[in-house]
Amino acid sequence: MASEVLKVKLHATLSNSEADILTAASGHTYTILSITFCETGNNAELFDLYIRDDAGSSDYWIYKQQAIGAYETFEHTGRIVLEASDVLSGITASSADIDVVVTYLDQTL
Repeated sequence: MASEVLKVKLHATLSNSEADILTAASGHTYTILSITFCETGNNAELFDLYIRDDAGSSDYWIYKQQAIGAYETFEHTGRIVLEASDVLSGITASSADIDVVVTYLDQTL
């Protein structure tokens, strides 16, 4: 039976080592509604956000070296779709403290 559930994924302290923020489960499609980044360490930062495909062989960039100021919030509101095994990932250019909140619709087939 197909279903749709609104969900949130919280990721504390995005920093300078690659982080898997959200991975789509098998048999599911995730429609990301918004992604909010909040810099909490009082330092201007640069971050990357991208999707790693299910084969793990390619990165598809959403943001590359996106600036966020000290104690600022950056919000992405365009829709992004993740299919089974796709991974939403991020990294910063240097050691950082950026919290990430993702709201998404989880659709099962």
